[in-house]
Amino acid sequence: MPENNPIQSAERIFHVLEFLAESGPTSLTELSEELRLSKSTTHRMLLSLCMMGYVRKDDVSGKYELTFKLLEIAGRVLERVDILPIAHRYLEQLMRQTHETVHFVQRDGNSLVYVDKVESDANSIRMVSRIGLRLPMFCTGVGKAMLAEMPLNQVEEIWNHSSIRAYTQHTITNLDQLLLELEWIRSHGYALDNEENELGVRCIAACVHDFSGKANNAFSVSAPISRMSDDRIRELSAFVLNTKKELSRELGYRFPSR
Repeated sequence: MPENNPIQSAERIFHVLEFLAESGPTSLTELSEELRLSKSTTHRMLLSLCMMGYVRKDDVSGKYELTFKLLEIAGRVLERVDILPIAHRYLEQLMRQTHETVHFVQRDGNSLVYVDKVESDANSIRMVSRIGLRLPMFCTGVGKAMLAEMPLNQVEEIWNHSSIRAYTQHTITNLDQLLLELEWIRSHGYALDNEENELGVRCIAACVHDFSGKANNAFSVSAPISRMSDDRIRELSAFVLNTKKELSRELGYRFPSR
């Protein structure tokens, strides 16, 4: 590939930015070794980035580091991002994969609100849920999926400020039992609603991470218990976990490497 290739030049520039983001203040020598380029070529790139305001050189250490300009650009992009149109594509895909009703919820304080819904394309039975429905977090799969991402003190605070009651005979109304359930969710990556909010309905749910790592949204696949055996849950879990991964990535979340 020739030296003046614009794709190669852009690739090198972004490599510099990504390396500085990962490593912090870095010397010219370290960068040139990382890029496998001469110091003069690396210095020219750094000089350009400094002139554009993306990188600064520390006068004392002589090392290079990122400025906040990338954050300013990211902030402008995030101001215009509407999660619902992005998520809806994934909800429709998940419905086509499972042929069951799919919901999308958003956290609002200690509760959750249903903000989108894609009805099953293959079943005449309609879920009684509706957009705008508000529920506590402890008695739903989507709520528990979000709770599982929170530290203990936050879970306890939400529990203490929720009106705990049994919506069905299966509703969890004991905090210790809920904490055990959250441990199970963390180990499996998804949550279940075993007729805890509505008799005759079983759900499998997962949270969605945004660019900052927060999990203030979740989605679920819901169906009558006659179509939600344990075997069916295991089958659907692959679709749910893949949707969780792909949608979170599109929203800017980077899953930690194992």
